[in-house]
Order: sequence, then C-alpha cells, then structure tokens
Amino acid sequence: MEHGHTVEQVRERISGTVRPDHLKDCVYGGVDGAVTTFAIVAGVQGAGLSPTIIIILGIANVIADGFSMAASNFSATKAELDDRTRLREIERRHIREDPEGEREETRQILRLKGLSEQTLEQAVDEISRNQGAWIEMMLVDEYGKAPTDPKPLASAVVTFISFLVCGLVPLSPFLMQVSDPFTVAIYATGLTFFAIGVMKSSWSLIKWWRSGLETLSIGAAAAALAYGAGYLVAQIAGS
Repeated sequence: MEHGHTVEQVRERISGTVRPDHLKDCVYGGVDGAVTTFAIVAGVQGAGLSPTIIIILGIANVIADGFSMAASNFSATKAELDDRTRLREIERRHIREDPEGEREETRQILRLKGLSEQTLEQAVDEISRNQGAWIEMMLVDEYGKAPTDPKPLASAVVTFISFLVCGLVPLSPFLMQVSDPFTVAIYATGLTFFAIGVMKSSWSLIKWWRSGLETLSIGAAAAALAYGAGYLVAQIAGS
C-alpha cells in the first residue's frame, strides 16, 4: 500500500498542508536544458567548428536560456496564482450579494458527487458556514482549479536548477577536455534523457524502461535534427 489507512494516518494526511508538486517544473527544465545544449553541441560539431565555440555557445545557452525559461515559468505560474486570487474575490462577492445562488451551485455540485436529497440540504448548510472552505470548494468544482495554490518563485528556481544541471551534461566532456568529447557527450546526454524518463515513471503507471526510452527518443530526435542542420549549413556555406 502507498500509504496507511488507520484513523490517525488518514487524519494526519488529509489535514496536513498540501504542497504544490514541482515534478512538471523539474522535468520541463531538465529535458529542455539537455535538449537545447546538446542541440548546440551537435549543431556546431556538425558544422565542423572549434570545440571552443561549443563551450562558449553552450555556457551562454545554459545561463541565458535557463534564466529565460525560469522567468517564463515564473510569469506563467504567477498569472495562474493571480487568476485564483481573482476568482476567490468573485466568489466572495457572489456569496455576499447572492448567497442563495451560491447555495444552489453548491447543491448541484454535491448532487453530481452522489449525495442523496435526504442529506443534500444538511451538507449545503454545513459547507456554507465556513466561507473560506466554501470558496476553495467552488474554485475546484466550479472553475476546475487545482486544490493548492502554485508557488511561482519555487517553480522558477526548480526549472532553472534542472535546466542548469542537465544542460551542463553535454558540455562536460568539452570542459574536461576528454578525448573524443562529442562521443562522450552523446552517451552522457543519452543517459541523462533516460534517467529523466526513469524518474518520471515514479509518478505514472508506465514501466521505468519504457518511460526512459520515450524521453531518450525525444532527445535523440532533437539532437539528430540539430546535427543535420549544422552539417547542412556547413555544406551550403562551404560550396
């Protein structure tokens, strides 16, 4: 069992503070960091340019693109949080100006959840006594919002760190000046994609190896396109 079901365990789990899940931010930043940086590595390598250029462009990408992604994620998550605040104010005003209309909305929501007519009015009465909980219920059931507020700054930080860590993987062989750095970068980046996929499988029903291969194929496709584009541009420019 994933968690216990004794009275104490259920009470602790249900009444505890639910924290936002940053899985999406972590996967999003990690995959994009590895893809975009390896795309630069593959593109420059395909064009036959100096490893120094790979390092310069790669580091610039990790810092600038990583910050850009984090800032974009912050803005998007902040917009979502602002929308939730706006909807709370709307519901608070509706409760003040048309309480019976809000009770009817609650009544219909609970009816859809399977409550019988015998208990429906009592449930509506109990819920409407706690305005804060009432509003949160309407956010979830009327507007389809998640039951927890997003955290814009935390989402941005997770995205940036994931981008930075995974984005440095394709550059590491060039920074360490190993022999045949591009081949090492291919294997290291492929392993990173696979590891991200395996990590994702912990939150899904997909087998770990299938999730790993799925993410690996996405990264491999992006890398192949970048390498081919760099090679093609080099051939055209050289002709």
